[in-house]
Amino acid sequence: MRSQFRIFFIVFYVVAILIFTIYLHIVNDRIFYNLYTENLEQSRLKQQLWQKQLQLEGLISPSAISQRLEELNNGTRAP
Repeated sequence: MRSQFRIFFIVFYVVAILIFTIYLHIVNDRIFYNLYTENLEQSRLKQQLWQKQLQLEGLISPSAISQRLEELNNGTRAP
């Protein structure tokens, strides 16, 4: 009777460890996927921010401002 209980306990223990190991593997994959997608989203947002920054720098650069002023002056003068 005792040996049957020991065998049952050992089998139960091994099965519990295997189930827990599979659970940890699944959780690890899910966390890795979430981290990967968040890193992709962060990279995409950084790229958009850089593009907006370049557009802003193009709008406020001294040469762009002087060019727009020249266009305004040429457009408002009567021929």
